[in-house]
Amino acid sequence: MPLDPRHIEALLTAAHTAAGLAYAPYSHIHVGAALLCDDGTIVQGANMENRSYGLTVCAERTALFRALLEGRRAFTALAIYSPDVPTLLTPCGACRQVLSEFLPPETPIVCHDPEGEPRIFTLGELYPHDSLRHLNPQAP
Repeated sequence: MPLDPRHIEALLTAAHTAAGLAYAPYSHIHVGAALLCDDGTIVQGANMENRSYGLTVCAERTALFRALLEGRRAFTALAIYSPDVPTLLTPCGACRQVLSEFLPPETPIVCHDPEGEPRIFTLGELYPHDSLRHLNPQAP
């Protein structure tokens, strides 16, 4: 599904703002995410680190969990942004797995690329072999 350029700009702006709220005292990599809900609402998230690293929660999951807590269940797009990463930023494997539980494979994922224009992938392109999708019949 094509993403309106206005949505891309709004999502990246919201993700940029969220990155400023990240708690990243260990990696010093601040990441923000912005999740576009089907009603036009944008829900932000930021990475929240923990000194054990394994308990760190990424920006994408923070945004998704906030949206779910607010009762939202249908999502249109996601953007991620970091001022601290010098290369293309895409969701990590854990985030891809969690996102696949709630976002359909055709959902656009807008990824910050400091080398040029944002790159847009679908979740299905980033996570092509979702062999566990069938376990949740309520998944989109």
